[in-house]
This record gives sequence, C-alpha cells and structure tokens, in this order.
Amino acid sequence: MRGMFRFKSNSALAMAVAAGLAISGFGMSAIPAEAKSSGGTNSKEFVAAAMPLQKKVDEIEKLKADPAKLAAGATEAMPMADAAAAAAKTPQDMLLAGQFFVTLGGYNGDMAARQRGAQMMIDSGRIDAAQLPQFQFYLGNFAYASKDYMTAAKALKTSSDLGFQHEQLLPLMMQAYGAANMAQEGLTAAKQTIASRKAAGLAIPEDWISRAQVVAYKAKLAPEAIFFSTMLVEEHPSNFNWLAATQMIRTFAGLDPQATLDLFRLMDRSGALDNDAQYVQGEYKEYIETADPRKNPGEVASLISRAAAKGKLKTTDAWVNDANTNATSRIAADKASIPALVKEARGAADGKTALLAADVSLNYDMFDQAEEMYKLALAKGGIDANVAQTRLGIADYGLGKNAEANDAFAKVTGPRLTVAKLWQALIATKTAAAATPAG
Repeated sequence: MRGMFRFKSNSALAMAVAAGLAISGFGMSAIPAEAKSSGGTNSKEFVAAAMPLQKKVDEIEKLKADPAKLAAGATEAMPMADAAAAAAKTPQDMLLAGQFFVTLGGYNGDMAARQRGAQMMIDSGRIDAAQLPQFQFYLGNFAYASKDYMTAAKALKTSSDLGFQHEQLLPLMMQAYGAANMAQEGLTAAKQTIASRKAAGLAIPEDWISRAQVVAYKAKLAPEAIFFSTMLVEEHPSNFNWLAATQMIRTFAGLDPQATLDLFRLMDRSGALDNDAQYVQGEYKEYIETADPRKNPGEVASLISRAAAKGKLKTTDAWVNDANTNATSRIAADKASIPALVKEARGAADGKTALLAADVSLNYDMFDQAEEMYKLALAKGGIDANVAQTRLGIADYGLGKNAEANDAFAKVTGPRLTVAKLWQALIATKTAAAATPAG
C-alpha cells in the first residue's frame, strides 16, 4: 500500500521540535520543512497496527485546547505507537512510525519518545537528502532534552558536517559535548562548525565564540583558549572582549615579564582597560608592576595619569601614589640619558645598546626614534629579534603605520607569537573600522 498515511501541512515534527528546543533552552526561528514521504510502501502488518493509532491521534488532536487532556491522551496512545513500531517492516513503515512517536512525544513532553521517533525517521532512509541535516539537528535537540548527551553531540556534529546553519547549533553542540565530558572533542567540532559558517559567508555569533572560550578555560585547554580568545576580538572587537581575550592569553600563553608588558600595552591601546573600574583595577596594578616605575618611568606616570582621569585609579591610594612618585622622580634623568644612548648605539658593534635606546624611547612615546633604534638593533644583531620585532610593531602602530606594524608583528616567532597575533588583530579591526563609512 503506497502513501497511505500523509504528513499533515501543520507538521507535527515542527511543533515537537519547537517544544523540544524550548526545553533545551533554545527556540526555533522558522517552521521546518516536512520529510518527503511520497513513493514509499507500507506493509500490511504496519497498516493493521497503524490504522487505529492514526484514529487515536486524530481524536487526541481535538484536545489541544486542554493541555492536560492532550498529554494524557498521548500517554494512553504510546503503547499503540510501540505496537506500530514493532510491526514496521519497510522503510516507509519506519518513517511513519517515527512520526507517531515525535507527534505523541510532543503532546505529552516525552523527550525520549521524540528522540526515538526522530532516530527512526532518519534510520528509515526516507528523509530527503536536503532535509537530513535539519532532521539531525532535531534529533540532537531531542536527545539533549532526554539527557542522552553522546547521541546529542553526535547528531549535532553530523548536522553541522552536512552544512546545516542555525544560530543555536553550536551552543547546543558545545553543551552536549561538555555534558558528555568531551570538551576537547566539542571544541574541535566548534572550530569546524565556525569554519563552515564562515565559508558560507555568514557572520559568527559572538555567543558561539565566547561559549567556546569559556569551555576551553574551564577545561584548561590552553591552545583552544588562545585560539578562541583571538577569534573573539577578530570577530567582535568590543572593549570587554579585548579585556576577556587578553586576560585569557595572560593566563594560558606562558609569557615572560617582557612579553607580558607588551600584552599590557596592547590592552591599553585596544580599549581593554576602558572597562568598568572593578574589572580593570587589578590589570592596571599588574601593568604598573610589570612596566616597573624604575625601568619605564615615563610609561608608568602616563598610565597612572590617564587611568586617574578616567576614574579607573585613585591617586590617593597608597600603592598608586608610591608608584607615581617613584616614576615621576626618575623621568628627568631618564629622558636626559636618551641622546647619549642613541649616539652609543650608532657606533656599537651589536644591537644591544640600540635595543635599550629604543625601549627607553618607546617608554616616552617617542615612536619615530624608537622605530629607528629597533631597526638598528635588528640590523646589528646580537639581540632577541622577537622582542625587537614586537616593539618595532608597537612603535609603528603608534606612528599610524599600520602596514609596517603588521609586517613587524608577522615576523615574530616563539612564545611571543600569541601576543603578536593579537596586535595584528587590533590592526585589522582598526583598519576595517577606518574603512567603514560613518553613518
């Protein structure tokens, strides 16, 4: 018998999915398409079991105005659905038996029944190939609501691999992998899902990246934490995200004090330190301690002055006052030493003095001179080229030479690479913002 049971235009699966997603914490944005069912053959045994069930379902649907009676009727009909499933012999039988479970489970909130039904529909092989990614998404939702997290993760990953696009796909998939204690696998799947979405020309929701970042942090997976932190500011460069990303990098990148200083300089220039004082006072203190009033007095004094003007620090606080006094008392002598350092650097056999002269100049935002000295240090050699390239990039950024700064950061290798990539992300976002017409 061919096509004896038809899928109704109001799609019971659509309603079931909507309810299932709500319980999972998500909602559907559109009515899903129905599975194609034309051309299939029902067995005599299945028809005999399904006819009374269909009649029962029709009666139950008349109770929609009374949710309690609707749920009770669906529960009463479940044994009939079990009998129909047991009688299923053909793919079309399995497809329609699955729909019964999805429909009835939607009426009484039986998540396991919905999961069972969706799985049967997929396993029937009767779902149109174009709709299969969407039905895998439904299965993942039902399985997650049933707390079958392994099945949910697998189905959602399959949906993603097949190219399905939905705003809640990745968040739910991440939750499923996390609940299954498979954080690493979930983050790998997240990378693939994001890459697929980008390839489709779609924006990456901020929530996707921040969720992955948090999962990586909790699982203490350093490479993934760094990866998603960098992506967060590349895709959504808000001041708060810059703070979150740089804090994450500082936690996981294993930076030495000098690389940490250059990360703090990035925080300052990216807007990360422009967040609410409660979030950044600790960052300011550590920046000041890392810069050291004795070594970079100009930078420390400038930082304290700007922070106080913005209400981020109080100069009446003892530690702020001590750092400021220590820094300002050294500025005159420190500045006076620069011309002699520059002269010595030009005549030196290696680049060590040039690097020192460059660092002192950078400390006072003397970007032209810092740029010249870093280039000289690199040309003469005998220094840590990665330090010089990083700070040459910072000097060029200060001069507004974004292309040159990007080139300098691109040459950085080793442990500083993470910091350099963040600086490149800052340059890219600033360049993009400048290229976007106002209004």
